[in-house]
Amino acid sequence: MHSDTLYSIGELARRTGLTVKTIRFYSDTGIVPPTDRSPAGYRLYDVDALARLELARTLRDLGLGLAAVRKVLGREASVAEVAEAHADALDVQIQTLRLRRSVLRAVARRGPTTMEMDLMHRLARLSEDERHRLVTDFIDDTFSGPHTNPEFVALMRSTLPVLPDDPAPEQVEAWVELAELCQDADFRAAVRRSAEHQADEHSPDESTDLHHELNEAVRELIHEAVSAGILPASAEATPLSDSLAALYAHAFEHPDAGDVRRWLLARLRITSDPHAERYWRLLAAVNGWRVSPRLAPVITWFTTALRQER
Repeated sequence: MHSDTLYSIGELARRTGLTVKTIRFYSDTGIVPPTDRSPAGYRLYDVDALARLELARTLRDLGLGLAAVRKVLGREASVAEVAEAHADALDVQIQTLRLRRSVLRAVARRGPTTMEMDLMHRLARLSEDERHRLVTDFIDDTFSGPHTNPEFVALMRSTLPVLPDDPAPEQVEAWVELAELCQDADFRAAVRRSAEHQADEHSPDESTDLHHELNEAVRELIHEAVSAGILPASAEATPLSDSLAALYAHAFEHPDAGDVRRWLLARLRITSDPHAERYWRLLAAVNGWRVSPRLAPVITWFTTALRQER
């Protein structure tokens, strides 16, 4: 092929697979101007124009807009620069499409009303910063008073919802419910009571690890008792409830052994609040964490045993 070879629009169309109308459009807009004209006034294009058309077609097939194609062909931007910018834009589009897919699947699972579906869509589309702000605003409002355990507040702030780029439908559902829960006045009041109670009972040795260890110990021992058929109101439950009460009293350095049952019942009543437990389970579901077995049935068994007359 010689450099002085010229092609008509029809020949370019056959070589590139583009329509005559598309080539004429590129020509009229200056993206691929004609190299010359025939004596009869028809547009003619050289090898360079053919290459530009091939590049324009490739860029358009990749989804780039005409403005980006014009910049590349006009050497205002390199192919690499435009490709990088377009890839970034596609990342955003892909994330949006994945989230939209998850919302649609969640809608299909739940069959919500039109209003609930709109809420689900709007909440799911929040950015990560906006999701965090919604939860931190709840924490700031709920724990604004001086009578709170700083370790408990720090724990709340360190465990925020992180909805993945491609969430499962159940993660979208959990996030929507968590967002609604954070704005529920009854829930805020319940969590505030829990925080104030923890602040009143706080000791230098109390920590999140201690809470976890106690919960696991209580869960394991009561599970064994239930598996053995021991009812909480039975005499057989007395030694176990006494042992668990002593475990709590020792862990929290509670000096009054005679008052430990009343103190422990009040503490367990706060710990077993269904609102607070629901918050942590929803947070775990959003973040894809392993959800521990519910503590409420265990605490119900324990409190029933503690209430028995001695």
